[in-house]
Amino acid sequence: MTLLSVRGLTVRHGNAVVVDGVDFDVAPGEALGIVGESGSGKTQTALALLGLTPGSADVSGSIRLDGQELVGATEPVLDAVRATRIAMVFQDPLQALNPYLRIGAQLGHVLEAHGLSTGRETGERVVAMLDAVGLPDPARQVLAWPHELSGGMRQRVMIAAALIAEPAILVADEPTTALDVTVQAQILALLDRLRRDTALLLITHDLGVVAGQCERVLVMDRGRVAETGATRDVFGAPSANATRALLDAVPRLDAPGPAARDAPGLLAAEGLSVRYRARRGKALAAVKSADLELKEGETLAIVGESGSGKSTLARAILGLVSPAAGTVVYAGQALARDLVDRAGTTRRDLQLVFQDPAASLDPQMRVSSIVGEPRAIAGNPATAGEITAALADVGLDTTFLDRYAHQLSGGQAQRVAIARALIARPTVLVCDEAVAALDGTVRTTVLALLREIQARTGLAILFIAHDLAVVRQIAHRVAVMYLGEIVELAPGNELFERPRHPYTRALLDAVPPPPGEAGRPAVLPGEVPSPLSPPPGCVFHPRCRYAEDGCRAEAPARRAAGNSSVACRRAEELDLARGRA
Repeated sequence: MTLLSVRGLTVRHGNAVVVDGVDFDVAPGEALGIVGESGSGKTQTALALLGLTPGSADVSGSIRLDGQELVGATEPVLDAVRATRIAMVFQDPLQALNPYLRIGAQLGHVLEAHGLSTGRETGERVVAMLDAVGLPDPARQVLAWPHELSGGMRQRVMIAAALIAEPAILVADEPTTALDVTVQAQILALLDRLRRDTALLLITHDLGVVAGQCERVLVMDRGRVAETGATRDVFGAPSANATRALLDAVPRLDAPGPAARDAPGLLAAEGLSVRYRARRGKALAAVKSADLELKEGETLAIVGESGSGKSTLARAILGLVSPAAGTVVYAGQALARDLVDRAGTTRRDLQLVFQDPAASLDPQMRVSSIVGEPRAIAGNPATAGEITAALADVGLDTTFLDRYAHQLSGGQAQRVAIARALIARPTVLVCDEAVAALDGTVRTTVLALLREIQARTGLAILFIAHDLAVVRQIAHRVAVMYLGEIVELAPGNELFERPRHPYTRALLDAVPPPPGEAGRPAVLPGEVPSPLSPPPGCVFHPRCRYAEDGCRAEAPARRAAGNSSVACRRAEELDLARGRA
């Protein structure tokens, strides 16, 4: 039985054909993964299903839901279908959720707008749905605003909003791309448990996620279907070049990475702490007395769950937030705490690629001006040839020079942001989730570019990421953060082969296996505690399977364990190598 039948779906934006004659079917309860490079038409296909393509788009072909034609349907017809028959989980929940409405009101609106409940029953169903998606204390969270929730909690709310009307089809557009590995494992397990008979269209560039969640896969390439079939067959014996390229680009957690470097220190954080004022006079400790050194020509990765303090630590090092205590030392000189007080040469030498490219690119500037801006500010304007070369280095051609930020896909915007940082010729590059929005092949290209520049110029890279397989590819050393503390710091290969901290082991276990390999990611139970009321003793003990009474009573200091340094009382006695934990 076919629930959704798509035939000859074509989407045009002016003269550009972004979806070109796409055909596929979805059966009730089936999970279909749609994969492809950035710009291949994945998201445009999903938006067409719900009639959400921009008004200037020309959509043709056929989309039949239980025999009802949706292409060309009126807005009232589409409104009746959305949420109740087809629902969507968007890639960025913070943009998709209304910032002016509390969480409970947003979910209640879905029910009441479609006449599914009213009054007290609506409130009860909302609380029950938030409880079902694992939101802690749902009776209290219905009053929360979107900005008050972590990324993982917002994504749970989006899933709750999509499923509360019990749709026949759930379209999930990169639902785990912005999430760390432990929250990703929780969200995937949640989708698996909650959707029951709901069909799933999962759009993602993570082939490991598709392999674990979807019975069938559809590979898109430049708007067309390159290959489709059973996931196991397509990934096991791909017939299309596009599929093979995607599979070849999948990073592996078990592939050895670069060896640790013996080089002079270049940038250091010494006892760096960051605190924010919170409600009722409380202080929120976002980073607690962090000690970190980045060597010349080295890539040092910082990993950890959302809210662990990774980005805040990087911003304090760069002077974008003012630390409450501690010092940042660059090239042997202590730096001013705030960016505005630092010398222009230092600001040029330390460049940042932001996590959200859409928010960091000026919407009123063309790409050529965006990329050239750092050099213009420094009084050394880049030539047209240098700007073109910078874009070519990140896989973008001259057709992008005159575009604006809103005309770029998420992956394209991130590549522009990387080109903008590199054209300044920095000595230190801070990458805050800089490749998270990129598909596998482009990510491989960008990582190779960073390694090539590093080998040629001695560029030092502080690499913040949640994709541990990517981290293994590029990082000489890895720092693991939890609730504002660095709990483990080790050479990359040693950390992946023999982690010393139980939290590091949990992060590694949460990584999905590569396509074609058996197994599922392990779910780390619970949420990161609130930094407003951290637990006593070891901050990880409430979620640690190895915790003892001493762990609950005393906070361990970071100390040497082999080539690592680790904040765990039991580091020497635990053997956390894979398969022996």
